Amino acid sequence: MTLAETALWKALRRSPLRFRRQAPMGSYIADFVSHAAKLVVEIDGPFHETPEARAHDARRTAWLNSIGYRVIRFPEKFSREQPGEVVKAIHAEPSPPQSPTLRPSRGKGDARYDVR
Repeated sequence: MTLAETALWKALRRSPLRFRRQAPMGSYIADFVSHAAKLVVEIDGPFHETPEARAHDARRTAWLNSIGYRVIRFPEKFSREQPGEVVKAIHAEPSPPQSPTLRPSRGKGDARYDVR
């Protein structure tokens, strides 16, 4: 892990959200993932500014979105120097909408008939 990832990991370990670090996600490795929140956190260093890296990150983000995960990215310097602020920003992220809980409908098997 980079210095920025190590600093953020220490801060995330105190977070109420549970994260895994360097977590395999398909053919990718996420810097941090909370499966319960369906959230991936990526730390982007200077390498991520190249056109090739941006294209790779876009494909990766699209794939993660397609399986229901949100992806948020933070600059490496910010993550290294202010990991507590990164955690605050993560917690400020809106939660995905919950799917409504559907109650099973009552079929005729549950109906009572008065037979006389």
